[in-house]
Amino acid sequence: MTANPRPATPAAAAAARPRALRRRSPGPLGPALHRPRDRTDSNVRMAVTLEESPWLGWILVKALMRFAFMVANNLVAISSYVCYVIVLQPLRVLDSKRFWYIEGIMYKWLLGMVASWGWYAGYTVMEWGDDIKTISKDEAVMLVNHQATGDVCTLMMCLQDKGLVVAQMMWLMDHIFKYTNFGIVSLIHGDFFIRQGKSHRDQQLLLLKKHLENNYRSRDRKWIVLFPEGGFLRKRRETSQAFAKKNNLPFLTHVTLPRIGATKIILSTLVARQENGSLAGGDAKDLDSKSKGLQWIIDTTIAYPKAEPIDIQTWILGYRKPAVTHVHYRIFPIKDVPLETDALSDWLYQRFIEKEDLLSHFYETGAFPPPKGHKEAVSREMTLSNVWIFLIQSFAFLSGYMWFNIIQYFYHLLF
Repeated sequence: MTANPRPATPAAAAAARPRALRRRSPGPLGPALHRPRDRTDSNVRMAVTLEESPWLGWILVKALMRFAFMVANNLVAISSYVCYVIVLQPLRVLDSKRFWYIEGIMYKWLLGMVASWGWYAGYTVMEWGDDIKTISKDEAVMLVNHQATGDVCTLMMCLQDKGLVVAQMMWLMDHIFKYTNFGIVSLIHGDFFIRQGKSHRDQQLLLLKKHLENNYRSRDRKWIVLFPEGGFLRKRRETSQAFAKKNNLPFLTHVTLPRIGATKIILSTLVARQENGSLAGGDAKDLDSKSKGLQWIIDTTIAYPKAEPIDIQTWILGYRKPAVTHVHYRIFPIKDVPLETDALSDWLYQRFIEKEDLLSHFYETGAFPPPKGHKEAVSREMTLSNVWIFLIQSFAFLSGYMWFNIIQYFYHLLF
């Protein structure tokens, strides 16, 4: 599908902006800013501060407790994961498929622990659009808009109930994540760390192609998560809008224009072709297709209430009030996606123009628009099992205790 956009004027862009962002109420103390301060106003503000101090104190204590638990959780869970992987190396030689299956299950549990931090803070997910559970056993690429570090945590949560998707998933993420506490896990699992910038672009795409050829199917991966915008919305919006103006492309506010490089490499490397040269894709009405290769593109749109994204710090510390993140899915058969550079660029641009419309509607109404041919959009609440969370957390801490004693035993044996 080829987009035929026309650029919007700044005035039109301002008119399209959600009312919640165009008008801000002054609040109960707003009018006081326009009159001289007096002792009464100061007393009122002091009273409010004193009344709120116990609540603020509890928020601080709770954040410190959550942070302490997160640190302990990381120490035992990640260390145990690495120890299990080391011990299972003989199995990797004897039965590689089974080894990566076990590794994938442990990877899913680790991501489930991260999801539980937000779950218990009241950061839940509401899903809209197509039901992606129906294609959980097929190969697919998720194209996701990127607003904050919390986007990754949101996906970790909402994909937990989609079968083995998380266990068989490969992430494409910024190279900076390699140096975080989760970096060693992602390296072992086979995620790809991409370095941004024009000077690195060509080399990174070659490395991505090689990485996919060496690790994707050999490790039985099924889904790839990709953020085509190449960075956070707040950092790329101005540059994207300038590029759009220069190239007669739409003026986007809630998303930025996507970059095509990584998407093109993924499709050209993983899409299987039949003998006649046509794509070996699937059809949404025929989920029993046995064709090999990439079969689906999942256009994924994340929306936060009042356009206020949740970052990883909030996810960990839980100091923000409970909020529902909304995730919209739309499934495209791979046979409907062009592989030629210009056509693929137009197709990707059209997806992000549609994302802009979806988000504009959401910020105006609090809901995503209904699909074509339907009068009402249906949402599905995504839930995590508290029992399952308790079991995987217990397994992590018991494993940590076990490995500590094993390492301590060998240490005293040798020294």
